Amino acid sequence: MQKQRVVSGMRPTGRLHIGHYHGVLENWIKIQEQFDCFFFVADWHSLTTEYAETSGIKGSAREMVLDWVAFGLDPSKCVVFEQSQVVQHAELNLILGMITPVSWLERNPTYKEMLDNIEQRDLSTFGFLGYPVLMAADIILYKSTRVPVGHDQLPHLEITREIARRFNHLYDCQVFPEPEALLTETPKLLGLDGRKMSKSYNNSIYLSETAEETAAKIKGMVTDTQRVRRADPGDPEQCVAFNLHRIYLPQDKQDEIIPACKNAEIGCVDCKKILTQYLNERLAPFRARREEIAQDASFVDDLLAEGSRKAAQVASQTMQEVRAALRV
Repeated sequence: MQKQRVVSGMRPTGRLHIGHYHGVLENWIKIQEQFDCFFFVADWHSLTTEYAETSGIKGSAREMVLDWVAFGLDPSKCVVFEQSQVVQHAELNLILGMITPVSWLERNPTYKEMLDNIEQRDLSTFGFLGYPVLMAADIILYKSTRVPVGHDQLPHLEITREIARRFNHLYDCQVFPEPEALLTETPKLLGLDGRKMSKSYNNSIYLSETAEETAAKIKGMVTDTQRVRRADPGDPEQCVAFNLHRIYLPQDKQDEIIPACKNAEIGCVDCKKILTQYLNERLAPFRARREEIAQDASFVDDLLAEGSRKAAQVASQTMQEVRAALRV
């Protein structure tokens, strides 16, 4: 029985932090064992917001792929490639753009949200409005049947399904399957300051940083803001640091710390030392692997070149069917 195909990508924003790992990468590593997976560097997507400053995209992509492979993505089990190196993405994006109603794009909730919240860039561009079309092209170009998404991303996937359905209807064909959601649960991960972990907030713990850098960051991390003195009882539910305890500490250790915190038997400094120990122990083998593969200057370029070649073979076959359906 042929495996179902999964396609997913990540915009190159540089080194990944632990939020990226638990939110996306950890799930990719699991599903590469079950599905026929295509994972790509979404560098064309970066241009939708970073079109005025492109110099960092290539380097960011390389750093990101190093993290992918070091933490467990296996190119022998999945296809890892670069979007911009497979020209069929742009070709299919153009064709799908011809049939996608503007009203579908304008009702996209992320489009409205980003227009309201991102003030430092001019996003009133054709490319930004049409990014769901490029996203649809990325997915259906490989005839993906499943797409890993969280519940908040279901509206994005529905646009892809609508575009695939419209193409098949207009040209009386069945070129594209309508991909279904592969729902994933993403743990709520707060940054060092209690906000969502984000590179732009400068509140992240990076997968590739040293154990010493991680220790320094956790040392300055926000805990329970209501606990002013060491003798004050704490509340783990209100503690930013405890958000990471739940992920990195074994349950028996959590069961030990929770009452100790509530009874002021342990201070925040000691508690954060425990977190540092467990987090660094968890990341140590992956960080060592990253450092090892980074010694080969051509590793990422060679990997992406081979993956892009494999992806282009599949994409070319799909585009032959698309052109046949279009009769052009």
